[in-house]
Amino acid sequence: MVRFENVGMRYGTGPEVLRDITLRLETGSFHFLTGPSGAGKTSLLRLVYLAERPSRGLISLFGEDLSRLTRAALAPLRRRIGIVFQDFRLIPHLSAFDNVALPLRVAGMAEAKLRDNVREMLEWVGLADKLDARPPTLSGGQQQRVAIARAVVARPKLLIADEPTGNVDDAMAQRLMRLFEELNKLGTTLIIATHNAALARQFGRPVLHLEAGELTAAAAAWAAS
Repeated sequence: MVRFENVGMRYGTGPEVLRDITLRLETGSFHFLTGPSGAGKTSLLRLVYLAERPSRGLISLFGEDLSRLTRAALAPLRRRIGIVFQDFRLIPHLSAFDNVALPLRVAGMAEAKLRDNVREMLEWVGLADKLDARPPTLSGGQQQRVAIARAVVARPKLLIADEPTGNVDDAMAQRLMRLFEELNKLGTTLIIATHNAALARQFGRPVLHLEAGELTAAAAAWAAS
């Protein structure tokens, strides 16, 4: 599903924020991405969801060598990826329902069919009573849940989540993680970035650990801490 070979990344002419990243994530796998603030977690995720290109090295996604693809050829790959952004990126003038429905409408799903899908997803994240609410009227935790519902409603092949439980209480975090596990059982590959060692430890999934832009062997120790 995802392969990095000796990947480096820098912004502009600055220093490398990722160095010599080599990893392989199998289709259907579920990994946590961990590390302190500034370690490069968000930069690595940006490479995976095609928001950035590497400065060096090879990345392949869905079996495609990204260096060989045109910008237009990347669009179909992006449609197979769901993303939960740390800053939510909801459209403020749209209701919670319409924010979640957006990926399905872009994909051309009929309104009659998408209505049940969107309602079911918002009910799952505990927002069945907020269908018509616009993001500015919602709390940070509620906006986070709308963003998660939007990312998973189209059943993506690859789901990337940057701190998806950072703005919700423990009970909702557990509920959202169960949703992610159900998606994984259906075949979605997941990468979840988190600062929460207890969460990674509880769910017992493999850990990719970044320190100062490099993958380290500290993952097992971090998860056990």
